[in-house]
Formats: sequence, C-alpha cells, structure tokens
Amino acid sequence: MEENQTHFNVVIVGAGISGIGAGYNLQKKCPHKSFVIFEGRENFGGTWDLFRYPGIRSDSDMHTMGFRFKPWVGKKMIADGPSILNYLEETISENNLGNKIRYQHKVLSSSWSSSNSRWNLEVSNEKTGNSESFTCNFLMLCGGYYNYDEGYTPHFDGQEQFNGQIVHPQKWTEDVDYKNKKVVVIGSGATAVTMVPAMAKEVEHITMLQRSPTYYVAAPDEDFIGNFFSKIFPIKTAYFLTRWKNILLGRWFYIRCMNSPEKIKKMLIDGVRNHLGEDYDIETHFTPRYKPWDQRLCLVPNADMFEAINSGKASVVTDHIETFTKNGIKLKSGDELKADLIITATGLNLQFLNGIEVKVDNSTVNIGEKMAYKGRMFSDVPNLSATFGYTTASWTLGADLTSEYVCNLLNYMDKKGYDYCSPAIGGDVLQEENYLNLSSGYIKRGVDKMPKQGSRSPWKNTQNYLSDISEVRWGSISNNDLHFKTLTAK
Repeated sequence: MEENQTHFNVVIVGAGISGIGAGYNLQKKCPHKSFVIFEGRENFGGTWDLFRYPGIRSDSDMHTMGFRFKPWVGKKMIADGPSILNYLEETISENNLGNKIRYQHKVLSSSWSSSNSRWNLEVSNEKTGNSESFTCNFLMLCGGYYNYDEGYTPHFDGQEQFNGQIVHPQKWTEDVDYKNKKVVVIGSGATAVTMVPAMAKEVEHITMLQRSPTYYVAAPDEDFIGNFFSKIFPIKTAYFLTRWKNILLGRWFYIRCMNSPEKIKKMLIDGVRNHLGEDYDIETHFTPRYKPWDQRLCLVPNADMFEAINSGKASVVTDHIETFTKNGIKLKSGDELKADLIITATGLNLQFLNGIEVKVDNSTVNIGEKMAYKGRMFSDVPNLSATFGYTTASWTLGADLTSEYVCNLLNYMDKKGYDYCSPAIGGDVLQEENYLNLSSGYIKRGVDKMPKQGSRSPWKNTQNYLSDISEVRWGSISNNDLHFKTLTAK
C-alpha cells in the first residue's frame, strides 16, 4: 500500500477484533482488492486497548471469541485484556496486516455517490491535525457498538460535594489509587462483577451498589475438555473441536433459557446460593425480576466474585441512590455508604456506524429509520456493511460471518459485472422495533440509534449463529431484497 494512495476498493474502519478479522478475510478471499484499515486511536485492539480497569477480561470463551482462522492456545478460556491484545498483535504480524493499518486516522464522514459508485470519506489525521480525503467502492464499518469517547454516566444529586474521586471504568487511568481505600462500584453488570473481585484484595472494602440484581454464572476459567483435546489432537483440530463444542453448548443453553425460563432461573439462583450459603439474602441481592437472557448473563470465573464476598472484603447492596454526600452515598433506605472512591460502572453509550456521518446521494442517513439486512447492511444504503456481533454468543462469531459475507458479495458483484448493491424492503415486510431483543439499560437508552428489524428473513435478526453460518457459506447472494446495479458509463 502506497503511503499517498487515496482510493481503495474497500475501506475498513476500526482496527479492533472486527477490523482485523475483516482485513484477514479480504486478503484471503479477495486478494485482488486493495484495502486500508483506518483506526482513529494510536493502537489496535479497540475495546481491549481502550479499557484499562482492574481485572479487564473477556466475557466470552476465547475459543469462540478468537478468530476461526487463528487458534487460541492459552490454557485459560477467559482471558485478560493484555493476553487478548497479544493475540491480536500476533494475528496482525502473522498475516502482514500491519502495513494496511493507518493509525490516528479518524473517519468523520462518508458520502455515497451513485453516479460514480464511490464513497467519499473525510478523514481526520490526528497526527497532523489535517483533514484528508479518500474514496472507496465498499465501506466496512468495524468500530463496535458503543461510543469510545464517553461512557454512560448519569448525573447523581450531590456528586459535586463528594470529597473523593469519581471514575467511569471507560476513563480508568493507571494513577487511580484504590489501595486500602473504601470503594463503591455503582452497577452490577459485567464490568462491576469483574472489578469487584480484582480489587477486593487491595482495598479496605469494596461495595457493589445495584438498583436490581443480575444473573450470574460461575464457571472455571479453564476449559478442561478443550485442554484435553489439545493434548491428544493437533492444535487446529483441538481448536476446531473446542470451538464447536462451545458454540453448540451455548446455543443449547440459550434455547433452554427461552423454553424453560423458570427452571433455568432456579438453577442460576441455586448456583449462587451454593457459593454464598443459605444464610445470605439471595432473594434481595441475586434474584432478578426479569427472565434469563432478557439481558446478558454475567460470567463469574472461578466464582471469584463470590469468594470476595465470603472473604468479607466485598459486599453487595441493593438500593437506590438518594444523593452523594461529602463522604460517600446516601441511599433511599436512609443508609449511607462511606467511600473514598466511587466507580460508575453504569454502562455504555450505544453507537452505530462508528459515529460517522453517513450520506447517500447528499441525503443524510438516520440509522434509526433504517432496517437491517441480514444484520450486516441497511435498507437503501449501498455498498456498506456494519459489524455487530451476537448478544447470545461471542462477538467474533458474528464479526467473522460479516467479513465472509462481504467477501462473497464482492466476488459475486465482480463475477456479474455489478458496481454496487443496495438492500430494498419488500412490501410484505413489517417493521419490528427491538433489533436486539434485550431489555438492558444501554439498549433501551439507545433504541432510537439502532436500526429496526423486519418480520421475515433476510430482515429478521435471529441471533442464531447456526442458521447464519449456513446462509453465509451455502446460501445465495442474490434475492429479491438485494438490488444490484451497473454504471451505464464508466
């Protein structure tokens, strides 16, 4: 790739897991296509480079969160952030993707022109402060699902008078001092359940303050069956078997949650009770009001969260915040939690299309008014894909399939002589609101920023990897909902 090259067949936005996987697939399946990966930050890794809080780790097993083409060889299936970054660095190096990535290049806007079948991109070069122009034929947005600049932090009454430090995990820096301090973590999701046990040994005390309980699943951080496979099979075979074991088990468990929610709810709550004992108030602190998988379940590797509680260094409080005070948080119950440090693990701000302004023939695209096609493209938006992983399985499974699909689509258009394609909604498709079928807070807050789904395939977001992989690998690219066009003059 020439340093001054400004036109590419494909532009990938984002050098995290999705973007690196997209680069690999393009290089392998579309070797004649020129492409570049624009990354607004100084380093690859996306989420795993951004988050630096204590205990940062995967919330999916690495045999499914790892790439299909690169076996995860670590013994732990739940990996910490630095290990994931090392894995991504190896992937970039082994596949010579380093020279495809342009760091500190933040895509600000993209405008499609049907007359010449191109995207025109405005890119901020963060190194020089200059704005640069690029063009491409196909745009792959691989920047994840949330705003990297700001996490979700509601304003709490009285927070200005708090004498200690208030930190959102997304803004964590190495100089945050929590040793021998009283710490309160507001929230009960994956971030909170990661931070509490990681910090427990070094704090005076740490409290997880939640408005309502979450479902937790305790499991070993090692895959003993997978590790056994690795002893008796070649690396690729062992990885393949372990990966598919976990895919099928995950799908089976999700179906069980849908078909027998009360049985699964009892099983999950009994599992917590087994760790904390009969005398612990499970009903108040660990019995959610919603059904399993209405929100994502939180994994507790090696039951570390429960061990921290049993040690006395960590506790859970279920209550509502009335106001911050000089020395902590006053609750609606009248109790006060003393704190030197308050961590607002209150969630993310949902974001589609990398936060980029998108126009099609000078008309601004409102993604909230669009319908998602196969969970990868959008109605009336030509030659653009956006990666969104699974909520019922690992992110990378969905990212890999999106990359494979785009490669198949590009090769199909080349074979048929088409210049661009655009999904178009058929008259028999009814619009359905909830794209992700989850009731999580960050989903509800961002529902107007998400596309809609339709009442039938290919507009239905099934969240089913097994049917999706069959459709991508063996299904037809051509159908009545995807319209292809060729420029009359070139």
